[in-house]
Amino acid sequence: MEDASARGEESGTGSHGPGALYWVLKHFVIGPWLRVLFRPWVEGAENLPTKGPAILASNHLSFSDSFFLPLVAPRPITFLAKSDYFTGRGLKGWFTRMFFTGVGQVPVDRSGGRASEAAIVTGERVLGAGRLLGIYPEGTRSPNGTMYRGKTGLARMALESQVPIIPVAMINTFEIQPPGTIRPRLRRVGVRFGEPLDFSRYEGLEDDRFILRSVTDEVMYALMSLSGQEYVDMYASRAKELIAEGAVADSTALSRA
Repeated sequence: MEDASARGEESGTGSHGPGALYWVLKHFVIGPWLRVLFRPWVEGAENLPTKGPAILASNHLSFSDSFFLPLVAPRPITFLAKSDYFTGRGLKGWFTRMFFTGVGQVPVDRSGGRASEAAIVTGERVLGAGRLLGIYPEGTRSPNGTMYRGKTGLARMALESQVPIIPVAMINTFEIQPPGTIRPRLRRVGVRFGEPLDFSRYEGLEDDRFILRSVTDEVMYALMSLSGQEYVDMYASRAKELIAEGAVADSTALSRA
């Protein structure tokens, strides 16, 4: 459980801090049920810093990833959530917007171009406030449980903010709630934190696209090692297109291309 000083530091009026709803949901409403039903286990929790900024880079297998990772982390994590979660209409849209806002999540436009630049600036603002920033480098959920190529915005944020990247592997979340599934299956879930990755050797090279790709690939390799997933060097968005066309989005797709 978070100590009093951590709660005081991260629940105050600083940029993008979690509101009271975060603590209520984690400790009294949703959190206890998740712990009883899914019995989440944790490895490598000692790799999380007790204070100061860091990026948590996680594989993304399920909608439930954004519940289990904050549940087991001793400090609040601010995720860059897609803006669709904040623009829905009706009762469902209102509830979704209130939930994501209340737990301290930040809306970003993932359409690319200038929107990507704005997302990087937002992420750096969160890190500048001394918080933990959660990022899914693949940019979207894996459609089939395979790990796909990471996007380099993660690397740029780390180099410009001079913060470590901590790889995080979600285990069994695809099995309990694959994309398109509403009701999760009951199965034990795991979260594995890897050792922090220090990229200070690349300080001043955040505009070098080859360095950014190298940093990103190193993070993805660490995630692959932690999760045991198969890795395919294509973007998850392309994998979804192939699957929609009835093709297989694995390493053979690269050779066919």
